[in-house]
Amino acid sequence: MARVSINLTPITQLYWIRVGLGITAGIISAAFALFLSQTDLTTLINGFTIALIMYLASYYIFRAIYKNKIEKQSKILSTAIVMYFFSWFPFFVLFYTLFKVY
Repeated sequence: MARVSINLTPITQLYWIRVGLGITAGIISAAFALFLSQTDLTTLINGFTIALIMYLASYYIFRAIYKNKIEKQSKILSTAIVMYFFSWFPFFVLFYTLFKVY
């Protein structure tokens, strides 16, 4: 059987980690937003705040990990920020709805 080796650049690794982290943040923020919610608007604001805190926390962790691997340090902050929130939002809505129903 042939063995396939995939070499991912640090930017690509960071991209896919952030997509997975966005999904995880969607689940976690949906759970917290359900317990903290009062109205529909505050539910969304609470969920977004938790997702933003998780993104900023991940920046400091990834900055320590990738500081010697990525030339421009600003790339660590900006890589996959759009995909993070595009993956966060549908999973936030999905899991908030599931948690609310059950």
